[in-house]
Amino acid sequence: MPTKIMLIITFITYIFGAITKAFIVKIPNRFIPLQNCLIGLISAILCSIFKLAPNFGESLLLCLMATMSAGGTAELVKIVKPKEKIDN
Repeated sequence: MPTKIMLIITFITYIFGAITKAFIVKIPNRFIPLQNCLIGLISAILCSIFKLAPNFGESLLLCLMATMSAGGTAELVKIVKPKEKIDN
């Protein structure tokens, strides 16, 4: 079950990211958590429709945690990369 949910979240996140990059040149950083919450909600709805989680609450929590942690990881990578270039 968790693998299927993660695959759905990954697919939806990729699609939303591609749409965002294609149509919106620069999203202010303050809106990225809102975008991640929207992606988590859509993922939870899809997981509930396909009966990948026993109930909607569990699906929502799992999907929100996954999208928020992915967003945090992406921000961390962006922060670490410039520091590596400065140190070299």
